[in-house]
Amino acid sequence: MGETHPSEPIPRRVKVLFVCTLNQWRSPTAENLYRSDLRLDVRSAGIRRGARRHLGTADVSWADAILVMEADHKQWIQENFRNQKLPPIRVLKIANNLGYMDEDLQRLLRQAIDPEIEALLGHGGPSA
Repeated sequence: MGETHPSEPIPRRVKVLFVCTLNQWRSPTAENLYRSDLRLDVRSAGIRRGARRHLGTADVSWADAILVMEADHKQWIQENFRNQKLPPIRVLKIANNLGYMDEDLQRLLRQAIDPEIEALLGHGGPSA
């Protein structure tokens, strides 16, 4: 008979929400880049009317962390969801000047997001 070994518990995935203005270029690119990271569950949304996926209460409640592209995105979330308990919100400082999956956008996103993910997972120092 074969031996049975208790399996290691599967760690809970960290839920990361990427936010930009219209959910067309930056946040969907970030979502696509990190979709296959087994440590994460990812979503993306936009803050403006007409966004491909508009940021809603359910998204904010779902997230363990929100990574926004610009400081005004953070401010918008804080103002529009002030009656809701917000997860940590980090500003990535990614300008809206490159298209979906542009190589330069991918590089900039990885440079900004990787340290945030490591901090969320407890592998790095505290993020700024």
